[in-house]
Amino acid sequence: MASMSVLTRDEAQIRAQLLDVHRYTVDLDLTTGDDTFDSRTVIRFTVRTGTGTDTGQDGTDTFVELKPARLHSATLDGQPLDPGRLTGNRLPLTGLTPGEHELRIDAAMRYSRTGEGMHRFTDPSDGATYVYTQLFMEDVQRVFAAFDQPDLKAVFDVTVKAPEGWTVLANGITEHTGGGVWKAATTPRISTYLVAVAAGPWHSVRTEHRGLPFGIHCRRSLAPHLDADAEEILDITRACFDRYHEKFDEPYPFDSYDQAFVPEFNAGAMENPGLVTFRDEFVYRSAVTDTERQTRAMVIAHEMAHMWFGDLVTLKWWDDIWLNESFAEYMGYQTTLEATRFTEPWVEFGVTRKAWGYDADQRTTTHPVAPEAVPDTASALLNFDGISYAKGASALRQLVAWLGEKDFLAGINTHFRRHRFANATLADFIDSLASATDRDVHAWADAWLRTTGVDTLTAALDARPGQWTLTLDRDGSRPHRVTVGVYDRDLSDGRTLTLRERYETDVPHEGTPAPRPGLRPALVVPNDLDLTYAKIRLDDTSLETALRGLSGIPDALTRAVVWNTLRDMVRDGQLAPTDYLATAAAHLPEETDLALVQGVLAFARTHVADQYLAPGQRPAALATLTTLCRGLIRRTEDGDHPGLRLIAVRHLIDSAAHPDTIAAWLADGTVPGGPELDPELRWRILARLAVLGAVDEAAIAAEHDRDPSATGQEGAARCRAALPDPQAKRAAWEAMFASDDLSNYLFTATARGFWQPEQADLVADYVPRYYDDAVALAARRGPAIADAAGRWAFPAHAVDADHLRLGEACLRDGDPIPALRRKLTDQLDDLARALRVRQAQKAQAAQETQRSREAEEAPETQPQAQARA
Repeated sequence: MASMSVLTRDEAQIRAQLLDVHRYTVDLDLTTGDDTFDSRTVIRFTVRTGTGTDTGQDGTDTFVELKPARLHSATLDGQPLDPGRLTGNRLPLTGLTPGEHELRIDAAMRYSRTGEGMHRFTDPSDGATYVYTQLFMEDVQRVFAAFDQPDLKAVFDVTVKAPEGWTVLANGITEHTGGGVWKAATTPRISTYLVAVAAGPWHSVRTEHRGLPFGIHCRRSLAPHLDADAEEILDITRACFDRYHEKFDEPYPFDSYDQAFVPEFNAGAMENPGLVTFRDEFVYRSAVTDTERQTRAMVIAHEMAHMWFGDLVTLKWWDDIWLNESFAEYMGYQTTLEATRFTEPWVEFGVTRKAWGYDADQRTTTHPVAPEAVPDTASALLNFDGISYAKGASALRQLVAWLGEKDFLAGINTHFRRHRFANATLADFIDSLASATDRDVHAWADAWLRTTGVDTLTAALDARPGQWTLTLDRDGSRPHRVTVGVYDRDLSDGRTLTLRERYETDVPHEGTPAPRPGLRPALVVPNDLDLTYAKIRLDDTSLETALRGLSGIPDALTRAVVWNTLRDMVRDGQLAPTDYLATAAAHLPEETDLALVQGVLAFARTHVADQYLAPGQRPAALATLTTLCRGLIRRTEDGDHPGLRLIAVRHLIDSAAHPDTIAAWLADGTVPGGPELDPELRWRILARLAVLGAVDEAAIAAEHDRDPSATGQEGAARCRAALPDPQAKRAAWEAMFASDDLSNYLFTATARGFWQPEQADLVADYVPRYYDDAVALAARRGPAIADAAGRWAFPAHAVDADHLRLGEACLRDGDPIPALRRKLTDQLDDLARALRVRQAQKAQAAQETQRSREAEEAPETQPQAQARA
């Protein structure tokens, strides 16, 4: 079969001018075997008159997309089409005359093991099989034939024949009509990528809210874990649902609300109308922190926001994907704060999501939040990154600060009213906002949404008797409204900082900044409440105060801003990585916010220890982290801080340089004083012991026998790949790159085990092999595996110039598919940054050595000589 064609923006615009699509009738038969399922589709559509798009002598030509294993038949208006005319993923439709038409397609489609299209999974715990769809961007073509672009909305009638004992979920309420056949209620007008089916012997918890059926669903093997959290999940769902009805004038637009936790899911979740799918790691089978529960609540809120922004009103083309994701990201965090018990979601956003945005925006692949034009679907898929999510949400948060929430929501409700069940563009969105305010929203959008990069706000203080003046210098082009936090040192203990005042200011400032009364503050934090998106540089006194007194800052969100500042300075070569570690060691023992502890420890381990420090410095860094975690464990012996203790235990395991302590924990089945080792902690310990060469295949097999679940299968794959043994490395490499048998999750698990900094010499020969093998793999298996190969299988530990040259040569000469090219480009950017950080450390060390030498060689001054005498 010929190669698949991506849909271009120009092609989509032409087809949208030509067609009105009315209805899809889709019949899926999931009883035809383990490899393929049958898909029969009827599409009713109209060809418009006077579009000026005629290309054939006897009518108009266009095409429908599908990616079948076998195309059995196709008819247009009752006339057979030649299946042999299917080229790649396009079946030509020629000679179309104005008026109504009916297209019928009968095909066999392949099940997926990569999380794309119709994914099929057999649970190793009990042998039960589940399937679900993930049709985003262009994967509907893997399930049924479609005019696959977001602005050709239609209604959908979906019928599914499933094996006996299965339940079928879909966008609307489903009914079992007998003989294993399930019929879903007709949908409102939605885009093709939002159609959803999930079938299998689901365990379900059902309820009703505001007259609508609500349900949560998971694999049977996870039933006890879902039941344990069902009330929390449903309470959050109901609370968010009610809060959105307070915010939005338009009522929830679908007939039911199901949330299915599905296996081997590539994303965090997907906003299918009426049937949101989540990765089933959100059904916790092991202990988690309250911050992780907060993240689950935020994802629930995020996906529900999409029911309005994304599903009710949908982008016209993929250049406006930020309209979906940035809005849902902002609403997810804000609604979690407003509607649930969680009080600090914006702290987690600041330390985790925002850092993701800052990193993405400083790479060569940066792009505007709202790019001018995305040429095709392959390019669009690359924009699901920290810019479209975190930077876009940060921009909206800044917009709310500048516009006011009342006017912001008024504009949003206008947008819903104008474009319900239709499509809209950025221009439509800005026009809706502008209708609610006198402010120049169009200029704001140009400055914030059409530009790239991160602005930097640098603080300078001029202190004079009885007054001080703050100047914020901007390196960048965007206007910012920031809250400045002013802090004094508490003289009673010398450690605590107290808030003197907060005030708002605009950057750039109009005129000369006015002096403020009082003594020079100990700490001044621009962007104190984290309401804008910019790197911050503190004045010298404030930086010294922060390094010495960070844990004394009273507000967690302010501490997040300061920790992000230190993180950025490390990445920019302005703060030594060892100073960051020392600051973490000094202040994390006093930290109370779990998201901050987790975020700082993760950066310290994966960036500072594993990449920014030279290999010779790594053992000392791991020792610092281990000592820090031991201190946190001692601090939590009273049992009052289980989440903090769990984080400390996890990171001690990951940083252990010697096996004795964690091997004893594994043998005893518990950490002294708790917690007892659940499956997650057992596999975490075993993975670290594998890296250290302290377990063998027999131990891994025994643990897999103890935990034969899907998670256990992944844990075993990771441990086997981590063994410091040439044969184990060879087997792992062959499984990843020579065979196409691994599912997306088993590929990721194997990749995460393979590369280890401790084993750099053992795997050195695989670094040059990686590029050719990854390019070939991505070409064979497609974007999802390409993404995993670029993200998890990349040799990030190999921070050296030769590796950088290898990677650059691959980008220049290797022709990787777009998904892999993007991942490799980002990884190589990060590798080049790590090299710059190391070079900055060398230069700083050389300068300090030179200063010491000059000090030793300098002739004594007369006062020095007298003092020595």
